[in-house]
Amino acid sequence: MIAKLKDKLNKDIHLKELLKGSSIAFVIKVLGLIAGYIFTLIITRGYGAEAMGIFALSFTVLQIASVVGRVGMDTALLRFVAEYSSQGKWDIVKDIYKKAIKLVIPISLILSILVFLLSPYIAEYIFHKPYLFKYFQIVSIGILPFVLLYIHTESIRGLKKIKEYMFLQQAGIFILSSIILGLITFFIYKNFLHIRDISQIPLLVFIFSIIIISITAYFLWIKFIQKRQEQKIDKEKLSYAKILHVSIPMLFSSSLALIMGWTDTIMLGMFRTEEEVGIYNVALRLATVTSITLMAINTIAAPKFAEFWGKKDIEGLSKVAQQSTKIVFWTSFPILIIFLIFPKQILDIFGEEFKAGALALIVLTIGQFVNAVAGSVGYILDMTGNQKFVQNIIFIGALLNIILNYLLIPIFGILGAAIASAISMIFWNFMFSIKVKYILKTWIFYPRLYKRRKF
Repeated sequence: MIAKLKDKLNKDIHLKELLKGSSIAFVIKVLGLIAGYIFTLIITRGYGAEAMGIFALSFTVLQIASVVGRVGMDTALLRFVAEYSSQGKWDIVKDIYKKAIKLVIPISLILSILVFLLSPYIAEYIFHKPYLFKYFQIVSIGILPFVLLYIHTESIRGLKKIKEYMFLQQAGIFILSSIILGLITFFIYKNFLHIRDISQIPLLVFIFSIIIISITAYFLWIKFIQKRQEQKIDKEKLSYAKILHVSIPMLFSSSLALIMGWTDTIMLGMFRTEEEVGIYNVALRLATVTSITLMAINTIAAPKFAEFWGKKDIEGLSKVAQQSTKIVFWTSFPILIIFLIFPKQILDIFGEEFKAGALALIVLTIGQFVNAVAGSVGYILDMTGNQKFVQNIIFIGALLNIILNYLLIPIFGILGAAIASAISMIFWNFMFSIKVKYILKTWIFYPRLYKRRKF
């Protein structure tokens, strides 16, 4: 059996690359998740559910600001770097990168200043919690480094440097944050440190870690790109207009996806207590474990989709998409079962108060499982020039998410937020799957309802 598998892998170079890259990505992603849960555990055990809620709301503001600051350039760079580097057109790659940097830095700096100045108003008039302004001002420091982190890591990902990409974007921040926060918390409880307001510590540590990892990503990108020999084909270089034609729809898609992902947290912050936000955020983080393999596979599959599309190889694209979805299903299903059977026991690890999120964890896990088995539909559409369709569907999904959260949170609290999130996620995955079927002439979700092709 092992010999047959080796023979199959040797014959299918794309499957071999997918499995190899995904395995590396999976291991690093798991390390990142473990570090993330350790970071969360330190906050919940050392600072309480309320502190976790404050951190979640602050991180949401950071995410929103950074998505706007990136102007969709991170996803555009992933596509262009993968497409042109595979053709050896390094002068175009470098030119697009320089143009992206010239766009995102001034925009991000303006956003940082605006968030800092408007923090009192955001805290009071959006979240109805005036004391949150000092946390949002801390967030403003991290906007530019966070934007540049995504710009450089997605560019590195386009070069298929999967280990480096995964560590920098998926693991490094939480590993560094966990180490630093763990040490500080230890010193506080041993009375070696005396800090008046300890609630700011997790956020300060997180922002510091972002800055360090962002600087590391920049130097790695420079190291990778400066070795490449340019070809002088200036006439093929892309103008700002052409780059923005791709990046702006991706900005809207990313913004709307972020709204989809964080509307529940934001609206819980508006209608409920920080403690409930903290409990929900822990359940949300746990539920994403169901999609861990999909996230890992996407790291290597996304640039391959762009490469196949650039070569007009629809058959190869379809095959890789179907193979990846099958792998995702069989690795996600056991996690689904565990979370459905033992939700309270899992949440109890973070503290007795977090068991209140058991039903929310079940609902969120089901939504994440559907997201996983649908496959890399969003990336396929982005990498094949269908970013406007993605934008439109996510807009409808985001609107649906807002309406459902508005109706359900006041009645059901964190369970209402979970239901709204799951329904919205299932909706846009269903719509994406139909569009991918139209493009590839085959379904990629697994298990399929027709005669399956051999893997």
